[in-house]
Amino acid sequence: MTDMTEDEVERVTSIENGRDATIPIPSTISAEAQAILSAMSLRPPVPDPPREDIEAWKALVSVATSEDPPTVEALALVTTAAVLTGVPAEVETHQLGAATFFVATPEGLQDGDERVLLFLHGGSFTFGGGPTARRSTEIIAGCYGVTTWGVDYRQLPEAPFPAGLDDVLAVYRELLKTHRPQSIAIAGQSGGANVSAALLLRAKDEGLPLPAAAGLISPATDFTQAGDTFATNASTLPPGGITNLVEFYRGDFPLDHPYVSPLFGDWTSEFPPTILTSGTRDFALSDTVRLHRKLLAAGVRAELHVWEGAPHGMFEGRAPEDAEQVAQVRRFLEAAWKSMPGSVE
Repeated sequence: MTDMTEDEVERVTSIENGRDATIPIPSTISAEAQAILSAMSLRPPVPDPPREDIEAWKALVSVATSEDPPTVEALALVTTAAVLTGVPAEVETHQLGAATFFVATPEGLQDGDERVLLFLHGGSFTFGGGPTARRSTEIIAGCYGVTTWGVDYRQLPEAPFPAGLDDVLAVYRELLKTHRPQSIAIAGQSGGANVSAALLLRAKDEGLPLPAAAGLISPATDFTQAGDTFATNASTLPPGGITNLVEFYRGDFPLDHPYVSPLFGDWTSEFPPTILTSGTRDFALSDTVRLHRKLLAAGVRAELHVWEGAPHGMFEGRAPEDAEQVAQVRRFLEAAWKSMPGSVE
């Protein structure tokens, strides 16, 4: 997302083109998805800066906090795997300690509908905050048809782990003051899915009631990068992969700490029904698959859905597959809400 010199563009393009040359765009996906993959191949990702290059990280943040409407809209879709539904929502802004959170109420919500979706945006723990978090909360409310709380949690470079998780936990505690846990679902995309999973683990450790359901979209769950698709889908990553990012994000904690890499958590049957989604070109596919297997082994009702040809975070909210994925997650969450004692529908 930063400006590159011509030499940098040439270097990165040569690396990426060399990796991608033997991987044709599949004809098995929609025309829109094919076009998006083609466009992605023409804008190779920029390597993450080293942890110590704070100025370079601040340059990334300058994009992440843009107020330019087209940029905000694009980032809101990319960092949530959401789609534009045309359903408007009324958004309120709240401050809770260091965290800002937004409450979006979609048009047409029935009186007495207690359901709330706590949704955490992705964005490599760098993007998706500020005006983008406000807009993405509004979009998610339209997608899922329920009151949505979106957290503008602290991110890099100013705030490595555990600051963001602390913010999200504080907002979850606030939500529990006014809502029964069986009326709450938690979901997130990419880094937001990582924090969502970590929130479940930490809430249980701190004795808080768990929500009715969880949705994890392209969850990055193992920052040791041991999963197979960190290698097999490496062409979708910037040169150097996510090593600089995770080394910065983890702060002073080990990479296998369960709140940093939730795959290493103690998952038991007490956790709520969970839907996990990914794509065949997602570098986090192995993370998603492995957490799904771990949840099943623990006795948790868990579903795994993998989309053909989809990269990390799906197709930027612009392909039919994106709408299908949103509908799949929505059906799962609605079924979980209906099955809870004292149904809140």
